[in-house]
Amino acid sequence: MNLNLTGSNDTVEATDALYREGNDEDQMTRGSLSMAWYGVASAMFFVYIGAAMAMAYGTLNAVIGLVLTIFVYGLINRVLAKYAINNRTTVALFSRTILGTAGSSIATIIFALVAIYYAVFEGSIVAYAFQTAFGGPTWMWYLIVVVYSTPLILGGARKFIDKLNGWLLPIYLGGLIAAVIWAGVQYGFTDTWLTQQADLAVPLAVGGPGWLATFAGYMGVWIMMMFTMDYAALGKRKDIKFHQRWSFGWLFYIVAYGFSAIVGIFLTFTIPGMEVSETGVAGGLVSMMGILGLIVVFVSQTRINTANYYLGAANLKSFGERVFRVKLPNLVWVLISSLIIFLLMLLPIVQYILLALAWQGVLVTAWVAIALTHILLNRGKNEEHGMLGDAHYRSFNNSGLIAWIAATAIGILMLQLGAINPDLAGVGATWGPITTAVVAAVVYALLWNGTSSRTALRVKR
Repeated sequence: MNLNLTGSNDTVEATDALYREGNDEDQMTRGSLSMAWYGVASAMFFVYIGAAMAMAYGTLNAVIGLVLTIFVYGLINRVLAKYAINNRTTVALFSRTILGTAGSSIATIIFALVAIYYAVFEGSIVAYAFQTAFGGPTWMWYLIVVVYSTPLILGGARKFIDKLNGWLLPIYLGGLIAAVIWAGVQYGFTDTWLTQQADLAVPLAVGGPGWLATFAGYMGVWIMMMFTMDYAALGKRKDIKFHQRWSFGWLFYIVAYGFSAIVGIFLTFTIPGMEVSETGVAGGLVSMMGILGLIVVFVSQTRINTANYYLGAANLKSFGERVFRVKLPNLVWVLISSLIIFLLMLLPIVQYILLALAWQGVLVTAWVAIALTHILLNRGKNEEHGMLGDAHYRSFNNSGLIAWIAATAIGILMLQLGAINPDLAGVGATWGPITTAVVAAVVYALLWNGTSSRTALRVKR
């Protein structure tokens, strides 16, 4: 059935009806999708960031900020997951709606680069753990990590690893629990990790309360919202409630952020001399637990990197096909992505994790705020969806692009306050991400055309 979009309500409703008749059986089962998604929960970064926040702002502030983070993440991702499943729309496809086809290319390459960056970062941790255990040159372990990670996202191997993630999750959770018990028995159970005070070097008085600074710090990982859309697009519509509640909702973030952060805080302030960095956490586990610690690190990072490699290659492919009109097999895009990952590993990229998080956090936070605003403004109305081709969309959606550019510019400016005046560093770090989200949402809402829910749709007459 071919439809000519005329812009009339009847035609739009017919298009929407046709789309919703799509075969749900082509999508992933709730168990497979849930286990594949929970692979993201095992990043050592989540262990590290909880400890880093406690070190900077004190355990109490870190926990309060963490609770607020879990609540907000769960709330937002319930909305994004439902929309992505209903419309089967990924970040690349949805960006056409809020930014236009040209603007969506920018969002796609940013998503691809961020996913690749995380693959580099998490892979470096595995390499560091192996080097700590067995020695040898760093580049060799980098190469080994890339070589064994690449096949895990290919065809049948990816389906296998999705299932395997369900078995690996208990190993990861059990490994961290074992690490806590091990550290407590070896170094003693004390309340030091609960009573950790804020680092006086952090300008809390200027930047705001420590719990708010913690919340803002976790906004730097709003890339998880983009991850949610790409994964949720694979789900069945009949499983929406399940995925909202169990896969992409609060339970996931209690495990990914809450559990990991508490473990990180305990280990950091229990193991003497443990460095508050992701490599420090991994090295501490291997040094303390030996081969068992290495297994925990290997399992956790392999699980998260299946997501990083998959999303990096998928969005790189989308960008290449849209911008350069290059049609290549999936395998080629995977290999290109893996080559980029290996080459970046050879650079001292781990040293710039906080700076990278701050910059990408601004871009991603603005996108998420615009996306959420658009979905809420169009709630209950007919929407464009993933099956429509690029020809149905304008090249530029001025509402989204203006909102994104304005919010990003303000966010980056606030991040630079510390360079202008060191006493204002706390202001930029705490209020930068929050201001970015507010500006993006408000500007988009003001520019949004309330008479048409399809602001980026090019009407054919």
